[in-house]
Amino acid sequence: MKLVIASNNNKKIAEMRRILSLLDISVITPADAGCAHLSPEETGSTFSENAQIKAAEFCRYTDLPSIADDSGLCVDALGGEPGVYSARYSGEEGAGADEANIDKLLQSLEGVPKERRTARFVSAICCVFPNGDTVTAEGVCEGYIGFMREGNGGFGYDPVFMVESGKSFALLSDAEKDSVSHRGKALRLFSDKIAQYLKK
Repeated sequence: MKLVIASNNNKKIAEMRRILSLLDISVITPADAGCAHLSPEETGSTFSENAQIKAAEFCRYTDLPSIADDSGLCVDALGGEPGVYSARYSGEEGAGADEANIDKLLQSLEGVPKERRTARFVSAICCVFPNGDTVTAEGVCEGYIGFMREGNGGFGYDPVFMVESGKSFALLSDAEKDSVSHRGKALRLFSDKIAQYLKK
């Protein structure tokens, strides 16, 4: 099965391609499909709504099944922020935003003790087919926000998101991260659901 990834985030594309390739699902990038210029406005109030918006737009343009991930970080001490605004939490977008977002997050949590720094990453997956059908899945990874950056791997908030092992996402190997991450969980569930869908 071939899907178009509805994202122009190269690091997210690489992660999704890596996970989906293990599930016998091949993916093509927006550049491969001639739609790298698409940038749907994420107007949804939830991760699942934004994933649907992105997948539907890419599907309409390519007339191919399109898969989107909308994900973000929800911090309990901040009332669930940054949530759906995770990628633009600092007000910046694109290159350089990751560092600015982390800086704002750490500043917002200044003085908050470890036990109150609980957080979770959420990933909502939506695949839209040309006939209008959709297949969705969601994954959650519980953790907490560290007091400083640790590690150079991953992207986004990975250097400050700590998991049960006491390591940040940025310190984990690709295989380790995929086994516990929100996106890994969501895509594995998605693979089960898509298999059932294709049997219909």
